[in-house]
Amino acid sequence: MSVSPSAERAELLRYAAFTADPSGGNPAGIVLDAAGLDDAAMLAIAAEVGYSETAFLTPPPEAGEGRAWTVRYFSPKAEVPFCGHATIAAAVALAERLGPGPLTFHTRSGTVPVEVAVDPDGRPVATLTSVEPHVTEIDRTEVARALEALRWRADELDPALPPRIAFAGARHLVLAAASRARLADLDYDADRLVGFMTDHDLTTVHLAWRASADVFHVRDPFPVGGVVEDPATGAAAAAFGAYLRALGQAPPDAVLTLHQGEDMGRPGVLRVELRPGDPRVRVSGTAVRIRD
Repeated sequence: MSVSPSAERAELLRYAAFTADPSGGNPAGIVLDAAGLDDAAMLAIAAEVGYSETAFLTPPPEAGEGRAWTVRYFSPKAEVPFCGHATIAAAVALAERLGPGPLTFHTRSGTVPVEVAVDPDGRPVATLTSVEPHVTEIDRTEVARALEALRWRADELDPALPPRIAFAGARHLVLAAASRARLADLDYDADRLVGFMTDHDLTTVHLAWRASADVFHVRDPFPVGGVVEDPATGAAAAAFGAYLRALGQAPPDAVLTLHQGEDMGRPGVLRVELRPGDPRVRVSGTAVRIRD
């Protein structure tokens, strides 16, 4: 795939999200000024970067919005409607240039407010507020297809957390493992999983293990995006928060901690917050620049 002259001129930043260590969390590409880039150019840049997603920001068409951008997200293979870790990374990159405060990202999935604050250690922490989520059941035969692709057995699932498809900007199949050992052993059939995910318009399969009432370890295979596994997945974290609330497995005012990336050697931490009376889900984390 050739890269257009506009793409060659675009300044590309690299940040790791949900970590303060550039070698941890989930790396994202960021283009803060994507004006002039067409779809082919953005896809070419994302493919060259090779991260699970790269975010492309442009000023929105409506004037007078202030700290607002239109954001598009591309994996190495295709555009995705929403990406949480690239949102966190882009928000931190903007805050380092403009200062902390509110930001507005207009995405294909809807408007996503983001607030950037500074923690006691002086690190920027971004909190995104998801679009309104929803959770739906999935037929047993389709769950069996997913398990076969993952090479998991049905008796290795946690019966308290049944399979569901959850959406908070992108669609994810949630499957809960009954043990940490099951979660740690990820060896799936890529072709079968891609076929299943394509049939259900899934961005990832969100695999989780419950360590305690409000602490989870999670993993996200992402073969449809050309990546074996996503090291830290903000969109799936938001969907997972909505899933737990819908199943009555989290209180209306829950604050959840998700550990992700440990099995890949890129540990990251995601904070998921539910608020009474607000169906949306908030996901928070820091991000740090990856120096060339």
